[in-house]
Amino acid sequence: MGNHVAEVMEGLPSARTIKVHAQMCSELLKVVAKVSKVFPEIEAARPRCSSGLEALCLLNNGIAKAKSLLQHCSESSALYLALTGDAILSRCKKSRNLLEQSLSQIQNMVPVMLAAKISGIIADLRSAVFWLDPSEEEAGRVLRELLHRYGSTIDSTEEATLAAVQTVSSLLHISSPKALLIEKRSIRKLLEKFGESEPSKRKILSFFLSLLNKYGKIIVKEPNHNGSSEREDLYPFERPYDLSGEVELRANYRSNAQIDMLSRPVPPLEFICPLSSRLMYDPVVIASGQTYERMWIQKWFDEGHDTCPKTNRKLNHLSFTSNTGMKDLITKWCSMHGVSIPDPEIQQTLVKSWETSMNSIASLSSSMNDLYLPLDLSNTLLGSSQGSNLYKNIGDNEKPSHQIDMEEFSRLPWDSQCIAVEDVKKLLKHNDESWSVIPSEKFIPLILGFLKDAHDLHDVEAQMTGCLLLFEFVHKNRNSISYMKEDAYDLLASFLDTEVSEQALAILEELSFDQHCGHRIAASAAFIGILNIIDSRIKELLEPALKILCNLSSNGDVDSFIIPSMFIPKLVPLFEDDNLARYCITILKNLCHNEDGRMYVAETDGCIASISKLLEKDSHDDQEHAVCVLLSLCSQRLEYCHLVMDEGVIPGLVSVSINGNKKAKAMAMELLRILKEELNARGESSRSDVSTDSSKQQKDKNPPKARGLFGKFFSKPSALAARKKK
Repeated sequence: MGNHVAEVMEGLPSARTIKVHAQMCSELLKVVAKVSKVFPEIEAARPRCSSGLEALCLLNNGIAKAKSLLQHCSESSALYLALTGDAILSRCKKSRNLLEQSLSQIQNMVPVMLAAKISGIIADLRSAVFWLDPSEEEAGRVLRELLHRYGSTIDSTEEATLAAVQTVSSLLHISSPKALLIEKRSIRKLLEKFGESEPSKRKILSFFLSLLNKYGKIIVKEPNHNGSSEREDLYPFERPYDLSGEVELRANYRSNAQIDMLSRPVPPLEFICPLSSRLMYDPVVIASGQTYERMWIQKWFDEGHDTCPKTNRKLNHLSFTSNTGMKDLITKWCSMHGVSIPDPEIQQTLVKSWETSMNSIASLSSSMNDLYLPLDLSNTLLGSSQGSNLYKNIGDNEKPSHQIDMEEFSRLPWDSQCIAVEDVKKLLKHNDESWSVIPSEKFIPLILGFLKDAHDLHDVEAQMTGCLLLFEFVHKNRNSISYMKEDAYDLLASFLDTEVSEQALAILEELSFDQHCGHRIAASAAFIGILNIIDSRIKELLEPALKILCNLSSNGDVDSFIIPSMFIPKLVPLFEDDNLARYCITILKNLCHNEDGRMYVAETDGCIASISKLLEKDSHDDQEHAVCVLLSLCSQRLEYCHLVMDEGVIPGLVSVSINGNKKAKAMAMELLRILKEELNARGESSRSDVSTDSSKQQKDKNPPKARGLFGKFFSKPSALAARKKK
């Protein structure tokens, strides 16, 4: 076991070498270790089909990316890691999602015992939470403010710089000669790594290194007498990679006679099913004396095994009995710690259909063959001969259940199909546990096929039912969105100008959160349909349409499809509605990351004026986005400064610099500085054009140009000024 754990850990950095973001890296480290351990089994059991190989490659890529991120956090500079905390947080979440996505695809392609292990790992992935440590987040904020001061002409005193360096070094525990030396070495390594191709990053790192060289002797403290590092107590591991228990599907908590197992905040190993790695709801004892969850051990036996999964010994018989003593202990532990366990029996009929479908994923096509829905429709098919032939009892000796063979679904009368889909919607709506075990790769094509037929038949009620069911499914089963192919987006687009446009928009909004789905939306007819909705000004459709555009505009993969000139003019009138304005300004902020976006924002009639009005609103978020857009314009071109100043933004910016949130205040101050410099430059240029002989006369007749400009800006009417007069 120890050797195997060591193999799993190979290629992963030591937990102690991670300088910053210890919580996120420790969480990701556990996840990668678990996935890496089961990877050889998955590789050995993969089906010889293109989908299986593709899923395996995706998983391998996910592991590699996660390891690369962990290595980066291990070797990188603590200052640089704190500065880029948001990016690290985003990468951790993306790594988790990629691993979850690939494992979810593979789960349906392997034997039941391995599928059970993967099920437990997927559950762990979904429960993994990443967050920035408050002290490290504060360190990043201080560093950004320090860089901002040095990147602008805002005065930065020696005392302020030293205070910032001392604050950051204290927060990041760079307070000993050894820690200081390690940090300097890390910065130099990063400088070598980035090379000349990334000058902005090199400039930041060089700045950090100069600060450490200048203030290093001031910020270091005397080393601890016990010789231990200040950061050692931050890590819960006794030695590097003391994670052998974490590599298991559940932590291996050693029994301790002095500690009552029920008082422990983590469930004892005895409470965990070896197959599913979950707390047992209905524990049973098999012939070997081992305890398992009833549902999973039954599936093990149904697959044809006659051995104990844990000991691999042949069993004398395949019967089992309830372990009531274990059940009572688990119930007490759950009661003490406020934990609830879902009843697997509720899922059993769905699990049976899922198991039936696992063996034919590779051959799945839009014909929807071999899909079974866990639904008894005997009371809805009106006793028709077509309906009665569809049922086949697949129940065991305990509980019979009925399934409808979807190969025959399309042969049902249309009314019967509609009733069946409606009943499925009702069943799943009141049973959240059912969503996770329905085979998405078959269910999604089924619903899309039903929607296509409903569209061709102009059956609005069926369109409504199908859209509602599809929305619920993709909303509660995020992994299902990967089965939405290109033609599905065109189908949804066809509903955008119908009576079910609101439901179609809800589906597209849910899909737009995913990067790949966002790309497909932008590439399909749905994108034009959304823009048409913006033109139509139908009130109940505007908000969801704008939400979709918000998500798409933040997706770097769709830049080639988003042409600012197509919809920036459409957004300007919507700023009059405060509820819609927040989406409009977010879209504009996202578009201003490139020159085309900035150009159309600046040159579209009324756009800057609408943005400027948000400075006077009460919403701090809207103010922040508005200042961000204006700053992105003015920091790029002088002519944009003139356009912005012509809208009389000075009073609003002054107000935000005093009353806004931290980020808005900083940006407002920077924008005021830029505008002031431009005013001074214009004033100097104006005075230099006046001849020496007439300079005195000009001064007598007219005030300085710069002062006149400032007077113009501050005197321009604005809602803010009006409120102050009142």
